[in-house]
Amino acid sequence: MIEFHADDYGLFPEQSRRILRCREEGVLNAVSIFPNSPDLQRCLEQLDPVARELRLTIHLNLMEGRSLCPPEQLPLLVDGEGVFRVSFSSLLLAPLTGKYGQYRQQLKRELSAQIHALLPYLQAQGAPLRLDGHAHWHMVPVVFDALMDVIREEELPVEYIRMPAEPVGLFFRHLPALFPFHPINIVKTALLRILCRRDRRRHGQALARMKQSLFLGVLFSGNFGYAKFRALLPDARRLAENRGWDLELLAHPGAVYEPEDVEKLTNRDDVRFLTSPCRDEEGQALRRLKEDRA
Repeated sequence: MIEFHADDYGLFPEQSRRILRCREEGVLNAVSIFPNSPDLQRCLEQLDPVARELRLTIHLNLMEGRSLCPPEQLPLLVDGEGVFRVSFSSLLLAPLTGKYGQYRQQLKRELSAQIHALLPYLQAQGAPLRLDGHAHWHMVPVVFDALMDVIREEELPVEYIRMPAEPVGLFFRHLPALFPFHPINIVKTALLRILCRRDRRRHGQALARMKQSLFLGVLFSGNFGYAKFRALLPDARRLAENRGWDLELLAHPGAVYEPEDVEKLTNRDDVRFLTSPCRDEEGQALRRLKEDRA
């Protein structure tokens, strides 16, 4: 299966409608849902009519908005109001701080709460339990270890965890068509490949029981336009078929433009990313791909 996937569903109602329009007018067939959004219920009501037509995934989030657990239970992750203030680097360096165990226990509480916030909805839709992470933070070792603790201890029937290790060899065959992209994404792509390798090595037995997908979307994050989709899709599909995997192509068509919603965002990096006009370009790519199929 080719999965045309949109992250960030459920953050705000109008932003979520932009994502759903990519299903109505384009090839979108999968979404990841923010579990800690104050507008989650309204967004799920919008999703209800088409939920069974989409692959649904829980979008574990440790950087935007407020935690589901009380702030006193998560002093390393949130401020006194429950707003996430932990950084990617502090989580990445947790093993060096002497607080690895504390981070892991607090992460377990919050990750469990986020999974259970959406698990009844997935069950009601007859959907399997699938997981990924906002900005792929779930791949950080202390986060991934905590997540696997939760899965094991609660015996959760997880079908899939996104492992964003992009096949860089594929990119070299299509270099002229892949520009422009944000240079920082080269660093992100390389780092995520390293983290995926570590997490697979540590938890390979559990991961082997889950479904696997060939993943594309980090290198072009914020700039995955139509030309890139068209250039990569045939070879990516063949590579996935040769491995016996699905193919997951990640886009971010859910822009946040409403001033009242922008004011609610709590992470500065998210403000830049979620309000970027490049998100419209990614949505248009999903629409044009449907025209190609027609």
